[in-house]
Amino acid sequence: MEKLRFLPGKPFPSGATVMVGGVNFSCFSRHGTAVILEIFREPDDAEPCRSYALDPGLNRTGDVWHVFVEGLEAGALYLYRVEGPFRPCEGMRFNVHKYLVDPYAKALTPASIFLGLEAHPSRHHYDPDLAYTTRQSAERFPKCVVVDDDDFDWGDDRPLNYALRKSVIYEAHVRGFTVHPSSGVAHPGTFRGVIEAIPYLKSLGITSLELLPVHEFDEWENARTNPETGERLKNYWGYSTIAFFAPKSSFSSVRDGDGPVREFKEMVKALHAAGIELILDIVFNHTAEGNERGVTMSFRGFDNSVYYMLEDNPRYYRNYSGCGNTVNCNHPVVRTLILDCLRYWVTEMHVDGFRFDLGSVLGRDQRGKMLENPPMIERIAEDPVLRNTKIIAEAWDAGGAYQVGWFPGGRWAEWNDRFRDDLRAFWRGDDGLVPHMATRLTGSSDLYLRDGRKPFHSINFVTSHDGFTMNDLVSYNGKHNDANGENNRDGSDHNVSYNYGMEGPSPNASIERVRDRQVKNFFLSTLVSLGTPMILMGDEVRRTQGGNNNAYCQDNPISWFDWDLLGTHGGVLRFVREMIAFRRRHPAFLRPEFLTGAHYSSHIMPDVEWFGADGKPADWGKMNRFIAYRLLGTRATVAQDCDENDFCVMFNSSVSDLTVTLCPPPPGRKWYRAIDTAKPSPADILPEGAEEKLQNDAKYRILGRSGVVLISRIV
Repeated sequence: MEKLRFLPGKPFPSGATVMVGGVNFSCFSRHGTAVILEIFREPDDAEPCRSYALDPGLNRTGDVWHVFVEGLEAGALYLYRVEGPFRPCEGMRFNVHKYLVDPYAKALTPASIFLGLEAHPSRHHYDPDLAYTTRQSAERFPKCVVVDDDDFDWGDDRPLNYALRKSVIYEAHVRGFTVHPSSGVAHPGTFRGVIEAIPYLKSLGITSLELLPVHEFDEWENARTNPETGERLKNYWGYSTIAFFAPKSSFSSVRDGDGPVREFKEMVKALHAAGIELILDIVFNHTAEGNERGVTMSFRGFDNSVYYMLEDNPRYYRNYSGCGNTVNCNHPVVRTLILDCLRYWVTEMHVDGFRFDLGSVLGRDQRGKMLENPPMIERIAEDPVLRNTKIIAEAWDAGGAYQVGWFPGGRWAEWNDRFRDDLRAFWRGDDGLVPHMATRLTGSSDLYLRDGRKPFHSINFVTSHDGFTMNDLVSYNGKHNDANGENNRDGSDHNVSYNYGMEGPSPNASIERVRDRQVKNFFLSTLVSLGTPMILMGDEVRRTQGGNNNAYCQDNPISWFDWDLLGTHGGVLRFVREMIAFRRRHPAFLRPEFLTGAHYSSHIMPDVEWFGADGKPADWGKMNRFIAYRLLGTRATVAQDCDENDFCVMFNSSVSDLTVTLCPPPPGRKWYRAIDTAKPSPADILPEGAEEKLQNDAKYRILGRSGVVLISRIV
């Protein structure tokens, strides 16, 4: 450290970059008057071993401060301090006494600035203005790690970037997936634990693993306690980012130096080798710094009025995220940071796509108004580096924006909550859902046809991390969030759930059989729908959260995947595996275009025909709790998408059994039963080639609350 030389450096690239002979540092601060680079020897050091105040004449180009440190190497630890006006009434919150994380930091050391606040659970109610002159110790503060991006052998690995219509997404939490003692992995709760669990993912048949936030966050920022146990709760989900370029250190089995970066890359490489792509949930709508009573740790200290949307009284923050602050996404400087971040994860970390939390925030201008043609959203969609990368929007925010079916930017896919709610209501047995169900099954053309998008732009899901698990959807009438410490006020009251006779686990075998069947019905209807299906971690084995529909703070068995459930609910697991395989081998369910009811090419039958239980064409005004359709195969298409089979799909959500007059199979063919969720495992879904020929091609007895798929075969 004593032999370091500080030279002018270069303004680009941003962040800390290893170069020949040293490291180049570059950061943005428009209104800052001085920038100090602090270099540390050890992660727990309270004070830096070297400090260097950048010379505005030598180390500043425009709004970019930069310095080249000769003799410094990868693995070095650093932070910044920035001096400038502290005038909250003007939106300026510079504080030279606060250490700051580089917004472009690629790794952080494990630490928490919140662990020292246990005695102050109301930390969000203190006024940081009064603490302006407080000298901060760096002991508890995470240090930025200099990372050498080229120090990893990728071999010939590249992002897989499967077509959306051929994808099956599995949403999971890195820690929650393998941390349960029953997982049996050697490195539970880590990226390496995910690697160990790849054979299970392969056995499911999914194509894409979507991980809840892996970008560095502080799980200890939650100051609440569990009223049932007295234990301090955590930020388990991770929707409160500190550093957008850095994988979370506690998710790595090797946490020092560039260990988290290297282990993340090893995970991606192993997933790709297994044919599984990786999608990251990313949270550009807000950061962990919170509102005007929050904690200065990065962006706020570099240039508060640039990085955040401020109210007309700029002491306060616009809050379209529900978390205290909103990132100023359409400021040109912030747009650059977001694009640099996305490109980094694609080019250097080889990820295949992103799901944008509260994506509508990306469409607001600097005063919070919704833009008709938002530059940030269009830039992401049209960026040449990201052209083959999946981009998925949660097309709403906490400020009232709702853009499902209207999300701008051309090629964006969207989480389709209309699909979620309509399927839940139909299978619960609600009235009047048949026309809606038909629309969801055929790709939600009411949402995506008008702006030229396709069925696969609809991410079809019944459950996600946010809300009930599928087991709890069929086991609880209401939420049970008391353990969250908010008197059961948090979490949605709109669950569209039903417990089928008893709240929670039931010793009644008949209730459990109904629940099993309903879970299978949800999987069946999701996986035969046009669109891109998404499955929540553990739904395939009926993972429960005990009725908690907002388990964001529960880093415990409430949220973890219990691997013993593979045996407990092996029948459901088998059904899901076979159902995914069924979808993937039949291109008829992977169509890139909407069904129209018109004749397909020169074929004598239309691509889809709807029928009532009497076998006559559907009368949409009269049909209730029953829907049936004949789906023509795709044998007129190119060979790789050719499906010689045709299908008869029937769903009965009433409690009563029905004897259905079947639509006739195409000429020269007979119906074979492939799926009937009312039958016990393994007869509920039959493997390819083992489908059972119907003795009576004219009638089928479909039991209450069940789904059936018949497949045609040439006689």
